[in-house]
Amino acid sequence: MWGPSCFCLILCLWACLDALPVAVDKTKVSPPVEKLEPPESVDTGLHYDRYLREKLHNTDMEDIKQGKLAKELDFVSHHVRTKLDELKRQEVNRLRTLIKVKQDMNGEKGMTVDHQALLKQFEHLNHMNPYTFEVEDLDRLIKSATNDLENFDKERHEDFKRYEMTKEHERREHLKTLDEEARKKEEEHYEEMKKKHADHPKINHPGSQDQLKKVWEEADGLDPSEFEPKTFFKLHDTNGDGYFDEQELEALFTKELEKVYDPTHEEDDMMEMEEERLRMREHVMTEVDTNRDRLVSLDEFITATNRKEFLEPDGWETLEQNPMYTEEELKEFEQHLGREQQELNLRSNELLKQREELERQQEQLNAQKMELQQAVEHMERLKTQKTEPPGQAKVPSAVEILPGDSQPLSQGHQQDLPAHS
Repeated sequence: MWGPSCFCLILCLWACLDALPVAVDKTKVSPPVEKLEPPESVDTGLHYDRYLREKLHNTDMEDIKQGKLAKELDFVSHHVRTKLDELKRQEVNRLRTLIKVKQDMNGEKGMTVDHQALLKQFEHLNHMNPYTFEVEDLDRLIKSATNDLENFDKERHEDFKRYEMTKEHERREHLKTLDEEARKKEEEHYEEMKKKHADHPKINHPGSQDQLKKVWEEADGLDPSEFEPKTFFKLHDTNGDGYFDEQELEALFTKELEKVYDPTHEEDDMMEMEEERLRMREHVMTEVDTNRDRLVSLDEFITATNRKEFLEPDGWETLEQNPMYTEEELKEFEQHLGREQQELNLRSNELLKQREELERQQEQLNAQKMELQQAVEHMERLKTQKTEPPGQAKVPSAVEILPGDSQPLSQGHQQDLPAHS
């Protein structure tokens, strides 16, 4: 998804579009301007589409997604443009730093730098002009945001599919480590958990009258016989913007999901519950969101409640009835994991060899250091011996000492001694 700076740009755009100048008769009192609160959840960028939809009622959503509204940037005030310029400079600097780090890392590993892949980091703005935020930048930002939104659910499904295959792969690998008796018990326990998970009350079709009445009764505490779609919509439009966004829709399915999933039960996986919630929301959006703006308006909701499918829906098949992958896909996934493991093992062996080589080189350096220290110490001893002063005591000669007498004769006695031939 987007980086922090890119997200700041969108928020600022949200503010600046709100600041479009409007011709006002100054002789009349201006009516209070309705201030729109951004939605609580912005993980998918839905605040952007919602804002445009609310502010520009007569604008086609495809024009918004294609960036045709970027020209409105020309009408924002000077201080907003200045702030956008500053944010763009920060974003360009951030991306340049990121690219340099990637280049350095690839260079250290001896890998070829893929410049085209690196430049994709700049797709949401014009990096040829790093100083000012222009209409082209807004156009790119809108298109990039739309592309992210369209791919968001697809990526979530792919992540969950990998999660499920990883879980099954690890289960099978664990079975291989067991003896025959333990493996049989493990398989029996696994099948028992599957049966317990599948044993649940009927799931009402998402978005059907039965499903919404269940929410009306259990969550709202109202009489299901008095169900009224417009009142229901206003009760669950939690931010009061006149639309059901994706998070508000997903909240409507909690009661149905609780029939199948309990976090205290071993057989229930909460990751699967969230995938089921996503499937329900996508189904309702497909059926109800006729203009494909990722929002459900009151009119769209009321229209849907008048259809036959709302009153007499088909049954809803849960995840255990719709496997996420085939056996062939699992085998391909396991082969992919095997290749990754081999690459990791090779890399691990290379690192181990490098470590051993570094340790060997360290030992050589330590030995050289020891030899150098010994040589320095030897040179210091020689230097000390050469600079040592001569002894001060005079060694007496043989003529000065008589046999049996350790005391030398005085100078006068030495003169009285006869000379020996």
